[in-house]
Amino acid sequence: MKITRLTTYQVPPRWLFLRIDTDAGVTGWGEPVVEGRAHTVAAAVEELADYLVGKDPRHIEDHWSVLYRGGFYRGGPVLMSAIAGIDQALWDIKGKDLGKPVHELLGGPVRERIRVYSWIGGDRPADTARAAQEAVARGFTAVKMNATEELQYVDSHAKVERVLENVQAIRDAVGPDIGIGLDFHGRVHKPMAKVLMRELAPYKLMFIEEPVLSDHLEAIPELAAISPAPIALGERLYSRYDFKRVLQTGGVDIIQPDPSHAGGITETRKIAAMAEAWDVALALHCPLGPIALAANLQLDAVCHNAFIQEQSLGIHYNAGNDLLDYVTDRKVFAYADGYVGMPKGPGLGIEVNEAYVTERARVGHKWHNPVWRHADGSVAEW
Repeated sequence: MKITRLTTYQVPPRWLFLRIDTDAGVTGWGEPVVEGRAHTVAAAVEELADYLVGKDPRHIEDHWSVLYRGGFYRGGPVLMSAIAGIDQALWDIKGKDLGKPVHELLGGPVRERIRVYSWIGGDRPADTARAAQEAVARGFTAVKMNATEELQYVDSHAKVERVLENVQAIRDAVGPDIGIGLDFHGRVHKPMAKVLMRELAPYKLMFIEEPVLSDHLEAIPELAAISPAPIALGERLYSRYDFKRVLQTGGVDIIQPDPSHAGGITETRKIAAMAEAWDVALALHCPLGPIALAANLQLDAVCHNAFIQEQSLGIHYNAGNDLLDYVTDRKVFAYADGYVGMPKGPGLGIEVNEAYVTERARVGHKWHNPVWRHADGSVAEW
């Protein structure tokens, strides 16, 4: 079997899909994207295609090593996301060729389903109590929200109070047993993170995500000592070497690699195993499309330390198209009782609606995250 072509499709709302064709008629799909940099990642995939065309797609580990090591410069969001989508598609081909889901090729499942959470509240947290109630009514047992709007290095306690009021309103609306993940989104600098985490201690949060940017790992142990809430991070880290520093530094309880950013199924499996050795939980990052979610679930099926899965159904970014629009069987992600079942079809376990992907790729997108500024005019973290 030989790879004959790699084709990318930039589709609404903000996704990039990849199809890898072979001379045996077996096709694999992946989702290589950096949100807001889809064109750039597509160009990286095109460059990597020069090596892959004519190769046997089943030699996944060797291809991964060449794509990562063979270009001298390595790592970072663009290259690792391009490799990630290619890797997902190669696993999809291998599973389809053998008639097995990817998780069977990785040793077989350790679970049949995994808990999922629903995003609420949008970029700037708003109407979160109502949104949390609606998520619970749809069967979710956990929600996640952005904690705050932009914050200066040292900011007002009025903004801190708004965060606390939002969390309290959610608790009042859904009760004590619904998990609440609070995403600081790297918007918060250490001085205000210390204040927020101390004030949030009574609310029994499921986790606090990216309390500071991963650039500031040295601050995590200090912050972890302030709050009883588990600390999660990792969506902006791209390899086992990035996560090695996280685990060595300590203070992180949950890692969140994204299999569409962190080198795909091959690399994310290794990252998860590293974390397990440090007794750290896994909650894969996935505010993306159906191919990415399918790849995530194949990993959740085999990673013992996975405990919850992000997914984008109804997320505020999904304007124009949503998670299930690009698959032929909308029931393939079987949500029930706050869980989703593992797809059991061959490869990634989903069938992509190729005709609809081609149609929507004609529309495309130019999604970029907003640029925020503080009251003094300086650029704020989004």
